[in-house]
Amino acid sequence: MSKFFTSSIGQKFFMSITGLFLMMFLVVHLTVNSLLLFGDGELFNVAANWMSSNPIMKVIEPILALGFIVHIIYAGYITLKNQMARPTGYKVSNKTKASWASKNMFILGGLVLIFMVIHLANFFWKIKFGTVDTIMVNGEELHDVYGLVAGLFKGWWWYDALYILGAIFLFLHLTHGFWSAFQTIGWDNDKWLGRLKVISYIYAIVIAGGFAFIPLYFLVKYIV
Repeated sequence: MSKFFTSSIGQKFFMSITGLFLMMFLVVHLTVNSLLLFGDGELFNVAANWMSSNPIMKVIEPILALGFIVHIIYAGYITLKNQMARPTGYKVSNKTKASWASKNMFILGGLVLIFMVIHLANFFWKIKFGTVDTIMVNGEELHDVYGLVAGLFKGWWWYDALYILGAIFLFLHLTHGFWSAFQTIGWDNDKWLGRLKVISYIYAIVIAGGFAFIPLYFLVKYIV
């Protein structure tokens, strides 16, 4: 079993599994964030506070963090190993049909990681360590997460632009990562691979488009 963890197949397998787990999280995260677009923020505050206080989420949170770490470590290790195996570039350009995103997954992943660090510093850290104002909702005191998020999107247009740029990087990363993850775990026949590539673009458009639309909504409604 230990050889599987260190083998090329094992490394790609665990990177794919963690990638699929993180993609499932993106669906949940976008679903909650979409509530920012409805009402005066009360619904979003209830959902966000429930997510942060739910016992299940307290268990999932460290698993999610571990998933990010494992995914990043395996991605970095595999990329470095591939570069060391081919230290010099080809004299003739590669004529393969691989997309730009597939050839630059490590760079895209790094850009998404930088965005995630900024995102966590601005939202997760403040919510987790109690630097967010509170608000009363139905007689219950809750963190005013809506005020934090909406305030940042309303007050700093450059953060809206940064958030949209991060969504573009995420889109490019997902267009290859989605179908590649399934291919690694065995869905690699021609029929399914073609379908998965189509689904990957649909998924990437919905997820990245959804995340990009939220700051664009605040930008247009309150700033422009």
